[in-house]
Amino acid sequence: MTEWSAKKRIKHEETLDPHFGDEIANAPGGEAIFSCIQCGTCSGTCPLSHSMDYTPRRIIAMTRAGFKDEVLRSNTIWICASCYSCSVECPRNIKVTDVMYALKQRALRARIYPKRFPIAVLAREFFQLVRMFGRNTESLLVTALFLKTNPLNLVKQSVLGLKLLLKGRMPIIPLPERIKKRADLQKMLNAVERQEKVDGWHPVE
Repeated sequence: MTEWSAKKRIKHEETLDPHFGDEIANAPGGEAIFSCIQCGTCSGTCPLSHSMDYTPRRIIAMTRAGFKDEVLRSNTIWICASCYSCSVECPRNIKVTDVMYALKQRALRARIYPKRFPIAVLAREFFQLVRMFGRNTESLLVTALFLKTNPLNLVKQSVLGLKLLLKGRMPIIPLPERIKKRADLQKMLNAVERQEKVDGWHPVE
């Protein structure tokens, strides 16, 4: 992810997105970002902040200030382990972890992440499986992940796959698990997507 770490450079106000903070604040869990007092508690409690290009505190500040490109291209939102330490300790009750999720969703929709980055690919493949069949089939998900990120990993994991197969934990021919009334699920997902487009969360093609 080194090449996707945000670069520190001078920004002119006209290049910022003044609506970005409001966009994230309107996302589930992001409602309180404008009440952040920049105390740094989230950064101090985060076990992975030392590996981030921007600490959680700075991500909140940059999001509010409209540094959209830098925030979405940072490695911070992907390194976040979703341990919720920041959210638990925040004196302003800001759901920092949920904010990270909102930022990751925005980066996925804008397609500004490394092409073969596993987390982004995993999120997309999981959604597609659920969208088509209503349930996630782990064997199909893992296979798609390896094929679209690093096919060599599929070969490396073949021994483990064989052990699972022999113990009856994995079928010889993996078939997708399905739910009934998948059409109803489709209607719900389509309704959510229509609302997201209204709210400005439509994907950038």
